[in-house]
Amino acid sequence: MEKLTLFLGWCTLINLIFLSLVALILMVAKEKIVYLHKKWFDLSPGELDKLYFQYMANYKVLIIVFNLVPYLVLRLVMI
Repeated sequence: MEKLTLFLGWCTLINLIFLSLVALILMVAKEKIVYLHKKWFDLSPGELDKLYFQYMANYKVLIIVFNLVPYLVLRLVMI
């Protein structure tokens, strides 16, 4: 139980750091990223904004459901 709790805690932290980095990169270098994705996938900047938001929202939900909630439940059980 302790190893699983530790594992889920680290998974949560690493995933949140990755999500934060993606958000930071999108804030700082959005024009370059939009240009690159627009060139590769022939999408408008509006469509890309929607896709970036959906990606980050879905990723955040997955972190909560598969990392954070099980971690918190295990922490509560171990008290």
